[in-house]
Amino acid sequence: GDDNVLDLGCVFQMLRDWVAIESDSSNVQKRPELHRMMETVAQKLQLMGGTVQLVDIGEQELPDGQTLELPKVVTAQFGNDSSKHTVCIYGHVDVQPAKLEDGWATDPYNLTEINGNLYGRGASDNKAPVLAWIHAVEAYQALSMDLPVNVKFVIEGMEETGSNGLDAMIMAQRDTFFSEVDYIIISDCGWLSRRPALTYGTRGNCYFFAEVEGPKQDLHSGVYGGTVIEPMTDLIGILDTLISPSGKILIPGIREAVAPLSDEEWKMYQDIQFDMDNYKNKIGVNQLMYSNKVDLLAHMWRYPTVSIHGIEGAFSDPGTKTVIPAKVTAKFSIRQVPDMDPAMVKKQVTDYLHSVFAKRKSPNKLKVTMVIGAKPWLADTHHPLYEAGKVAIKRVFNMDPDLIREGGTIPIARTFQDVTGKSIIMMPIGGFDDGLHSQNEKMSRYNYIEGTKLFIAYLNEVSQIKRTSV
Repeated sequence: GDDNVLDLGCVFQMLRDWVAIESDSSNVQKRPELHRMMETVAQKLQLMGGTVQLVDIGEQELPDGQTLELPKVVTAQFGNDSSKHTVCIYGHVDVQPAKLEDGWATDPYNLTEINGNLYGRGASDNKAPVLAWIHAVEAYQALSMDLPVNVKFVIEGMEETGSNGLDAMIMAQRDTFFSEVDYIIISDCGWLSRRPALTYGTRGNCYFFAEVEGPKQDLHSGVYGGTVIEPMTDLIGILDTLISPSGKILIPGIREAVAPLSDEEWKMYQDIQFDMDNYKNKIGVNQLMYSNKVDLLAHMWRYPTVSIHGIEGAFSDPGTKTVIPAKVTAKFSIRQVPDMDPAMVKKQVTDYLHSVFAKRKSPNKLKVTMVIGAKPWLADTHHPLYEAGKVAIKRVFNMDPDLIREGGTIPIARTFQDVTGKSIIMMPIGGFDDGLHSQNEKMSRYNYIEGTKLFIAYLNEVSQIKRTSV
């Protein structure tokens, strides 16, 4: 009976208005749009009667030395009844870059409905989920019902470029805004299949630069080829020692640090609805690293991996150029899982690459730096917060959820856990085929509406959690 509470025309119009704001956090030219986006969110929450603040989180330093104002973080509060639990909803309203000419079928900033799907940049990541939470609060208001729990929001505008300034803000407000919070809910991910999901883990990431420097400038391979020891050859040589063709990480100490796969976990993976052929077709390959579901999911979610992303300074334009690059920098990263520690990984990778490099007896210089060290996050699926989620999903979708992990990194989860010590749940409503970060991103009408109902039901279930189990 929730259907008639929300004016669906209004719900879709609102998403259309939000998607129309080009809140691309990576493009400094669009910073005014990003500020406008944050103000739009604050205004909406204010209109609903929330206690709202636009929190200044300072400035961003650009590579050219200039500074730029960061978009403010919006915080809001609905209800402060101390006899009720308090949940805090995290979301973001900045988006990945998008241009029609990148291969979009429709204008990325003009929400377009085709066959029940709403296409637009940021529709699924993360504007519709943020709006769904807002509509969930509005549904209680429309029925003149008290919220079953106090609801706080923290909405940021820099997530897609690393959440600049957010960690410091959470730290600063730990004993004020966050002190009364019992549970934190993050809805910034998607389902794995057509079955609804609850997410209980994400991998972290350690991102490395490995720079090999030789001659003082680029050289011509005709004139100098054969006389110098080339940095590029050294770099490719050491990169090839990171991981084997079968996917085995060759850096000593990394595999040993991984928590062993328990029987319970194996069984959980076995029960998950996942179509290997569909997955292959979606990415356009005819063979994967592993041929059975459990191995594949385990390596997507709970084992580390090495990915080589690119080489700066290498010749990569079309056509030919007979150059010996003087300095080349490889970019690679290692996904982090329990019980790995980024500080340890930094040492293991640096020591290993230097030892491999030393064997080459090259006069070139190797410099290894770790530029990101994000820890993994893992929750207990038997926690009351997850039990409440299972009940709410059963109520709205009439099925049990998939309990899944994300291969990617959502660093904010770990920050919330480390700084506030509160319990966290990830409750996605995005579809498995929403195309986050790629062309033709969409949110299905079904997921948006049913997702809103799920949030309404979930607030009610969370209110039933017994105080003792907190």
